[in-house]
Amino acid sequence: MTPQEYVEEVLRLVESIPEGKVMSYGAVADALAERSGRNSSRLIGAIMARHGGGVPWHRVVNSAGRLPPGHEQEARARLLSEGVPFRGDHVDMRLM
Repeated sequence: MTPQEYVEEVLRLVESIPEGKVMSYGAVADALAERSGRNSSRLIGAIMARHGGGVPWHRVVNSAGRLPPGHEQEARARLLSEGVPFRGDHVDMRLM
């Protein structure tokens, strides 16, 4: 899989995350690891930062449920409107 194909697969997977659900950067990487030969949550974060504006970017959080850096307020509002459970300022990943 070429780097551009990988970006497209990441965006396709993020687009498929249902409303009211989230995935961690690591879960996205794991889901594509076998087909792509890549497995880096940091790479997923970089792809989302550069190319994620057209997909539901707010549904991708870190493994502790922290929201995308610099976009916490907007992500929280969007996720709350979708019924995503929070524990303080983080998504409650135990319930996801």
